[in-house]
Amino acid sequence: MPGGVDDPSAPSGGNTYDRRVCRDLPRIGWQVHEYAVAGAWPQPPATARAELARVLGESADGAVVLLDGIVACAVPDIVVPEAERLRLVVLVHLPLGDETGTAPGVAAALNAGERRTLQAAAAVVATSDWAAARLVAHHGLDPRRVHVAAPGADAEPLAAGTATGSGCTPSLLCVASVTPRKGQLQLVESLAAVKDLAWNCVCVGGLGQDPGYVTRLRELIERYRLGDRVHLVGPRTGPELNASYAGADLLLLASHAETYGMVATEALARGVPVLATAVGGLPEAVGLAPGKGVPGILVPPQDPAAFASALRLWLGEPAERRRSKEAAMARRTALAGWDTTSRSLAAVLEELRREPLEAT
Repeated sequence: MPGGVDDPSAPSGGNTYDRRVCRDLPRIGWQVHEYAVAGAWPQPPATARAELARVLGESADGAVVLLDGIVACAVPDIVVPEAERLRLVVLVHLPLGDETGTAPGVAAALNAGERRTLQAAAAVVATSDWAAARLVAHHGLDPRRVHVAAPGADAEPLAAGTATGSGCTPSLLCVASVTPRKGQLQLVESLAAVKDLAWNCVCVGGLGQDPGYVTRLRELIERYRLGDRVHLVGPRTGPELNASYAGADLLLLASHAETYGMVATEALARGVPVLATAVGGLPEAVGLAPGKGVPGILVPPQDPAAFASALRLWLGEPAERRRSKEAAMARRTALAGWDTTSRSLAAVLEELRREPLEAT
């Protein structure tokens, strides 16, 4: 895993996923040894490369080794040679070249390295059906070696939100690291277009990954005079994050790229509807409520006007608010838990463990 997997200042869906499977796999019979390799992945310093080489080199011949893709795909020169003696499984949270804002030359190099690693791995695990199909098409992988273990969602108490009577201000929530891929600039553009309506928006997420982007976002908030309505509160975890969800009426997610979108299911697990961009695996995460359609609204990505139009509909039409809330409540009961995730992943590991090493 990357060394920052437990960094409270930069929580992420990938880190949460890694931690949960490390915790849950032993409950279903697996012995797990954890290695968090420090370094600025996916562009690690020499010390990080050396540490990863040491960990892999000391692994017993034939061992099943599960690697986070941000680590494995960054250093094919270290990982690929080990594929001849280890059963390597790469868990891809996000293709490295898909990070918004990556320079074209850097993205091309990351793509090439990722392709080498994934083609050499015995198995690849993606976090959604969409992501699995993309990896197969993008890197020319054998689809029989690409598997899906979608993130789970814990059962949570229903969010109280705000009162629905006249005079109450709807509480909007965005949970995402403040980075270009998460689209907060476009989100603020959309919020500015509906500032004639009553609402309050809390943006939860790490502020340290891209300080320049955070500065631009703060400037845009001030330009639209939304400083008293859009609040950047930094990262929250545990009880603080739970309280943020508990007070929310609608989750907003304006991402440019997502392989899944765990925050969508975290909101839905509390009965909070979702307004999100229909990008990557995000529609898969939002899903459909049995008999009630989308538990919220999906709009095209990078289209602030469409996002604003959907938000105006939700804010201005009580019938739409009721429909989306009822759908979110129905979707809540259909969400799979983390036990399903761990068992899906364990099935991949077990199949690999039983194969003769020559077959990998």
